[in-house]
Parts: sequence; C-alpha cells; structure tokens
Amino acid sequence: MLLAVSILTACHSTKKEQIVNEETVSVRTQETEKLLAHLKQVSSKGIMFGHHDDTVYGIGWEGDEGRSDVKSVCGDFPAVISFDLGELELGNTMNLDKVPFDKIKKEIVNQYQRGGLVSLSWHARNPKTGGDSWDVSDTTVVKSILPGGDLHPKFSVWLSDVADFLNSLQTSEGVKIPILFRPWHEHTGSWFWWGEKLCTPEEYKALWHMTTDSLRARGVDHVLYAYSPGTEPKDTAQYLKKYPGDERIDVIGFDTYQFDREVFLAGLDKSLSIVDSIAKTHQKVIAITEAGYEGIPDATWWTGTLLPALEKYPVAYVLVWRNARERVTHYYAPYPGQISAENFIEFYNSPRTLFAADVDLYQ
Repeated sequence: MLLAVSILTACHSTKKEQIVNEETVSVRTQETEKLLAHLKQVSSKGIMFGHHDDTVYGIGWEGDEGRSDVKSVCGDFPAVISFDLGELELGNTMNLDKVPFDKIKKEIVNQYQRGGLVSLSWHARNPKTGGDSWDVSDTTVVKSILPGGDLHPKFSVWLSDVADFLNSLQTSEGVKIPILFRPWHEHTGSWFWWGEKLCTPEEYKALWHMTTDSLRARGVDHVLYAYSPGTEPKDTAQYLKKYPGDERIDVIGFDTYQFDREVFLAGLDKSLSIVDSIAKTHQKVIAITEAGYEGIPDATWWTGTLLPALEKYPVAYVLVWRNARERVTHYYAPYPGQISAENFIEFYNSPRTLFAADVDLYQ
C-alpha cells in the first residue's frame, strides 16, 4: 500500500502518468499525456482526416517542400500523417518506400508544429528468411524472436534501432515529439509474418509485450500504442483474442479497404460497432487506422460513402493510404483534377471533419 501511495504521489508531483505492470514501469511525457487527453476528446468535435506519406511524395512529385496532394486540393494538411519505419532495422538510410529517414524526421517535426498527429507503422523485414513483411514462408518467425528464441538477440538489436529513432524525434528545443506507434497490424489476416496463421495468440501477445517493454526500457516515453487488426473479427471476443492488454494499448482500431461498396460498408459498420463497444469498457480511443478505395473511382465517395458511415460512431480519426508516385493507379487521396477532388472539398468543408488547421493536440 505504501508503494502504491508513493507511485500516486510521484504521478501528482511530476504530472506524468505512471504505468505499472508485472514487467516494467514506464513514465510518459507531459506532451504525450496531452495528446492522449485530446484524442479522447476529439471525436466530440469531429473526425480527423489522415493520409499516409502525405508530405513526402504524391502524384507526379516527390520531396517538394510544403507540398501535399491533400493540401493542393483543399488548402490544408491532414490532421494525421503517417509514415513507415520498414527497413530502419537494416540500417538503411531510406525506408521500404524509398523515403529518407531524415526526411521523415523533418516532416514529423513539421506535423507536430502544425498541432497534428503523427502515426508510425513498421513493416519490418522477416528476421528469419531475410524476406519482406509479406514473406510468410516460415511459420516459426515470431517464436524465433521471442525471449529464448534463436533470433531473439538479433531482433533485440532491431528494437534498439527503433528506440533510437523514436528518441531522436525532438524539436530544436529538445522536446520529444509524441508519436502513435502502430506495429504488428492486420494480424487477423495471414499476409504478414506475424499474422493469424503464423503465430499463436500467446506468441502474438508476447511479441507486443517484448516490443513495448524493450522500447520503454530504452527510454521511449513519448509514444502511444495502437492495436489494429483487419475486419476479420466477427465479435468482441475475436477482436480481443490477441489483445496484449489495456496497459499496453491506447488506441484501438482496424484497417479496411473498399472493393465492393456494400461489403465495405457492412464490414465497416460491424467493426466500428465492435471497437466502440470495447472502447466504452476499456476506456480507449477508437480510429480507422487504415482505409481507402484505390484510385477513388467514385466521384462522391467521400460524402456519399465514407463520411455517413463514420458519423455514427465516436471515431477519432480515419487515415487513408498513400498516393504512390511509382504506381500511377495506387492512390487513396485525391489530387487536383482527380474525379473525386470536388467531393473531397465538400468532405473538407463538413463540420464533422477536422484537418490540421482545426486541431492543436498539444495545448
């Protein structure tokens, strides 16, 4: 009891959150706590729009300072921008989509200064085969990198590299920039080496525990964590089957893409209902962590399909995937002249959507 009192006193005196579990004690920065508090409140104001790799390339351009396909259409940056850490673990200077990590760092600072959110995913290479994240040729990869596994020392170095990168995300004044980290996503499918058929629920949870424990032990105190399966879970029990625990997760969501409109809407509503129910009992933020309609061939998709489906639930943000400069049909946000661009402006002007100028998540 005395220990508990001491911990509570420390929390009050430092204005930081002390997270206590069976393995680690982690303290989060004040900036990170502000971010979490704002994320819990933001859905009462609207739904933040996000876009992956928004400011590093787009349709017909790459690396232009201050440029964004979204901004070119509506005049504002997304409230959420995500980037990927894939191939950082190899010691490369560029990630798997050939974006320099130094450029990613710069854009993370820019988004923080706008008051917006940065989310980071990690498409880590297969540490056993040397293949990419989609190499599912071996079903023992997760087991091999857990404590006691033959590849645990190798993977521990990878986690150390991620920690070093995260700790380097600071302003010129030395303020650590809060990050939403979203590793091991879409695990309810079997297309990644950490997927449904590639590891047991116990192994997947252990992967999360190892990841969060390792980062915390290396001083990463400015990160929130997002848990994001696909739309495969049919109910709350299936959604939580591999859930690593409330003390390790801040945002719960899912990834979903449209191929057939009715199937997409049904899956979206089912999954939103599931995460909304869990969020109420577990006090978590809900988000659609990846979404989109490749090529956006529907001229009214933004206000005719996406927004009406989201408005029913307290969604903090929805993030669409990247506008690939190397694959001309692989884009998920409009650019000037694209068929849905005018409708996207209507989406932007809706009082229910939030962009960078509408938020300041650190005040």
